[in-house]
Amino acid sequence: MLGSQFLIRAVILFSLNIIAFAQPYSIKGQFWASRMSIETKTDIITEIGYIPTVSAYYDLQNGRIIDLEWAYRTGRSYSGSTLTLKNTNHHRYWVRYSSSNLEARLGLQKIVFGPAKILRSLAWFDTIDPEDPIAQTDGVEAFRLRFFPSNSLALWTWIMKDVSDTLSFGVRGELSTSFGEWGFTLHQDTDVSNTQVGIDFRYDGFIGFWNESVMIKSDNIEIDRITVGADYTLPIASGVLIMTESMFIFSKQNTTTSDQTFTAFMASLPVGMFHNVMLISRLDWDENNTYNYLRWSSTYDNFSINCMASINLNEVGNSFQLMFIYNH
Repeated sequence: MLGSQFLIRAVILFSLNIIAFAQPYSIKGQFWASRMSIETKTDIITEIGYIPTVSAYYDLQNGRIIDLEWAYRTGRSYSGSTLTLKNTNHHRYWVRYSSSNLEARLGLQKIVFGPAKILRSLAWFDTIDPEDPIAQTDGVEAFRLRFFPSNSLALWTWIMKDVSDTLSFGVRGELSTSFGEWGFTLHQDTDVSNTQVGIDFRYDGFIGFWNESVMIKSDNIEIDRITVGADYTLPIASGVLIMTESMFIFSKQNTTTSDQTFTAFMASLPVGMFHNVMLISRLDWDENNTYNYLRWSSTYDNFSINCMASINLNEVGNSFQLMFIYNH
């Protein structure tokens, strides 16, 4: 799909020329460095990365704006003193037109939806993980249009390049009511070989409750994924947020069927103004595997220090990681 990449970048460069003299603009970035030791390995794993980002916008008046963003990601990973991974690629490049009730964005961008936090049935186009302190995800090359006919209704549609370098399209509707937040999503390949349908719901009352239900049909394979979750803040100290999610996966290929069940628990406690402790436990009921993740984060104006420990009871081994993140 070299043609689509050329078209997207040409549009962005043209827009950049339009707003070259626009004010304001911003240059920011995120740098991180980490050291990790794994119980089953003798070498220390070192990772460094940096994402510089340039953004600017031009005010068209009457609430209409054209803005753009470009970001480049570079990273290195070492096992001891040996370079094991070198990564340099475009992280974001998009141009957007927005008004009071419309948003159109073209380019390499982030597309995220759904209320689930850990076991995310609707993570169709992103890799967001609450265990990742840098909170970054790969983008997708797409044209996305969002329309807001009222404060309670949002309509999405998109065209994007999928992993097989063919075009696919989708639609999503979001409705806010007194009974909760509702969403309906459909994504379809142009050759109709793959269809994904999702329904999600979130309600915030005495407790928070949500659901993501997804059906995926591709050739001779049918997969149903259901995520249910709830959260509540315990009135202890500054407030302890507890959350649980369960995912049920039902697969059918020809005449063969299989079921899987996963559960995740999370507890988060703020300590003073700058610190936070988070614990995540995951359980694979079918394989009887348990995974635990503990993180202490200290966050200041422009930087954070994260101490992380992973306990894999039936996996490759325990690990400890120290990560420094600087945002400018």
